[in-house]
Parts: sequence; structure tokens; C-alpha cells
Amino acid sequence: MTTFVDRVELHVAAGNGGHGCASVHREKFKPLGGPDGGNGGRGGDVILVVDQAVTTLLDYHHSPHRKATNGQPGAGDNRSGKDGQDLVLNVPDGTVVLDKQGNVLADLVGQGTTFVAGQGGRGGLGNAALSSARRKAPGFALLGEPGEARDIVLELKTVADVALVGYPSAGKSSLISVLSAAKPKIADYPFTTLVPNLGVVTAGSTVYTIADVPGLIPGASQGRGLGLEFLRHVERCSVLVHVLDTATLESDRDPVTDLDIIEEELRQYGGLDDRPRIVVLNKVDIPDGQDLADMIRPELEERGYQVFEVSAVARLGLKELSFALAGIVGEARASKPKEEATRIVIRPKAVDDAGFTVTYDEAEEVYRVRGEKPERWVRQTDFNNDEAVGYLADRLNRLGVEDQLMKAGARAGDGVAIGSEENAVVFDWEPSMMAGAEMLGRRGEDHRLEAPRPAAQRRRDREAERDDAQREYDEFDPF
Repeated sequence: MTTFVDRVELHVAAGNGGHGCASVHREKFKPLGGPDGGNGGRGGDVILVVDQAVTTLLDYHHSPHRKATNGQPGAGDNRSGKDGQDLVLNVPDGTVVLDKQGNVLADLVGQGTTFVAGQGGRGGLGNAALSSARRKAPGFALLGEPGEARDIVLELKTVADVALVGYPSAGKSSLISVLSAAKPKIADYPFTTLVPNLGVVTAGSTVYTIADVPGLIPGASQGRGLGLEFLRHVERCSVLVHVLDTATLESDRDPVTDLDIIEEELRQYGGLDDRPRIVVLNKVDIPDGQDLADMIRPELEERGYQVFEVSAVARLGLKELSFALAGIVGEARASKPKEEATRIVIRPKAVDDAGFTVTYDEAEEVYRVRGEKPERWVRQTDFNNDEAVGYLADRLNRLGVEDQLMKAGARAGDGVAIGSEENAVVFDWEPSMMAGAEMLGRRGEDHRLEAPRPAAQRRRDREAERDDAQREYDEFDPF
């Protein structure tokens, strides 16, 4: 049964905003007491939070679909809808959030670090909030916005100061078990370690973490063995420790060749060239192991490696190794730049930024309007209510959409699409629609939304009206 998962695809959906309410206050002797429709509640967010008590992404492997609750709709008597509850998802320290294309969205390191993976939709305004001096009793309300839905990938990169790397059965698990309180599985066959193990080591006044990475083999950086799955767990470490088996029973292997092969895999994986290296010659309690260690140590030191001879079983050389690692970790921590206090960065919009764009789509033969405000206003509009559509027209007119359409060459009857190609609202543009609230009829109606007639039809109707008027005049006889 799978107990450790370090990469999952997660489908998150934030809550939808509640719809606003269109209501008129009514009581005895006050049949039309004014609009009193409340606003809809905000949809809940989906938030990722680092929790150091969580060590795996297993929960999201079994349940990859997560959704926050929706906001409640508004009601009469100025009652606003209840906000949806945020959905908090606890993730391990060191979780990287990516989109489906592999772009990094967030790198979550440190207890309590948060990232909003899905933004909840805004609640729609009720007609009480929409009333104004010109529109005293709106017969409509705004719809709640849908919550953000997206597919993300979570990758766990272990946060450790020291990473033990080497061939399978080199003794990495045994070494971490004696340096720390970690209790990994230990056996006399390859690939005993199937998941990274973390341990905490105390050396003097320095406390650091050490990770045992599953054994690497030639081709690990291309996916052979378990290497590709777990090489990312060494990316955050401050120092790499090569654990070499000086008592291997395989006749075609020797510690120096093992070191060269592992270094080549690390080089091909990339991003680890600047990490200091230490070589640990393990299993020197065995006579043949000590003899081989004496033979290869001068060559390794000539290459510039700091070499330690240890035995996890006999507990030889562990104190020297532990304090040496503490010194390197301390230097790495001291060299990191101190975190500065959070500064507020203000990025004012350009003076000529209209907040939207108007382009002509030759393939669809429509003028396409893109922008945060126009697209949000379209999502909030109830197209079954003519007054709501007229209100949308007024908002677009005030934003300057009509002027930009005229500059782009649009004419009456041309198609206009607001939004992306996949989810756009398309309509035939009529400049006369942008006339203001004086065109309102009864509640829920707007004279501008009467079915427009083609130009030729309007011309024929005018000619027919003139003929009728002339005929009535000719037939008029006062005597």
C-alpha cells in the first residue's frame, strides 16, 4: 500500500459567489417602500498552508478533487448572504506548486506559509446597493461570480540541510539511524529505502536535518531506478554527502567509480554544482573495507574532497563527521541573505491604460473586447432581465468600450464578443443602446432592448408611415 507520495495533480475549485437579491420593501400603507435586496455572500477560497506535521501528499493522491463552499444568496429586508467557508489544505514543508505547463506558482517553505490556489467568487450586489438618483428602484440584481477552478501539480522537495546520496545498500539508512533518532527500514538487499527519510542531528549548539535519499544507479537522472522520483529531494540541501561502500561484494564495482557515476547523474540532473561535497567511506569495521579505504583515500583527497572513515555498525568516526557537517551547515546558513521586512510595492497603472482592449478577430468576424472589468461585468449580468442588460450597456459605455469600438471601425450590427474565445458573450452591436437610464421602462424592462430592426426594414417602415399620413390627409374632409 502506498504510504508516501511526493507528487500529485490536484483539481481545486473555489466557491461561487451568491447572487444578489432584487426585492422591494412592502408593508402596510407602504406598498413600494424602496429596494431592499441584500448582497450575495463571497465564495470560499482554496488555501494551501504549510504544516510541518504533514510529511506526505498521500491524502491528495486518494482525493484529488477539492472544492470550497459557495456563498449564500442575498435576501429581502437588506439581508446579505453568508460567505462561503475557505478550504484550507495542509501541505508538507517544501511543497512546490506548479501549473499544468510546469510553471512554478509558489514555493512553500516554512511553517504557516500560505498560497491561495483558488480565489472565491465575489457575491453579487442586491438592488438596494444598485439604487441611485437616476435608478431609484432597480428591478434586477447582479449575479455572483463563479469561483476560480484550476488544475495544479504539487511536488514535495524535502527541506533538509544534509543529503546522503549513493548506490543502493551503501549504508545510508544505517548511517542516518545512528546519527539521528530516525528509524528507517534496514536490510541486506538493494532498494530497501523506497522513500526519503529525515532525521534531526544535534552537534554541539548546531541542530540540523539530514535526509537519506533512496539509492541512485546509472541513468537515475533519466528515470532509471528510483532516482528521478527522488533526486528533487536533494535540491534544497546545503551539503551533499557521498556514502561509499568500501566492502561491496560486487566484483565489478569500486568506491571511486561509484563516486564518479553518482556525480555524473547529479550533473545531468542540474542545479547542484555549487553544493559542497563530503565523502564518507562506510563499513571500515570490516578488514577488507578498511584496506580499501586506505587505498582510495589519498586519491579522493587529491580531488579536493574532505574524507571521513566511518562504520555505522561499530559507530566509528561518527562524532567527527557530525561536527564537520554542523560546521558546513552553519557556514551555509550564515551566508544566506537575511530576510528583509516586507515592503509594500505600488505599481500605478499607466495613464493611457483603459483597462481593456478591443481587437478584430478575422476568423470569427467579431470585435473582441478583453479586460478584467468588462468580463467580470458580463459574468454578473442576468441576461434574462432586460434592465440588467441595459445596466451592463451603461457600465460598458462609461468605461469607454463604445468609443473604442468606433475607433476600431465597428458599425451598427457588427458582432462584438466580450471574453475569451472559449467563454465569450456575443451580441450585435447597436450604439443606440448606450443611452442611459432615461430609457428605462417598467421594472425589469429597458426600451433599448427591444428587438432591433434592420436598416432596410426601418426605412420601409418610415416610408409606410409617411404614405399613411399622406393618405389620411388626402382623405380628410372637414365638411
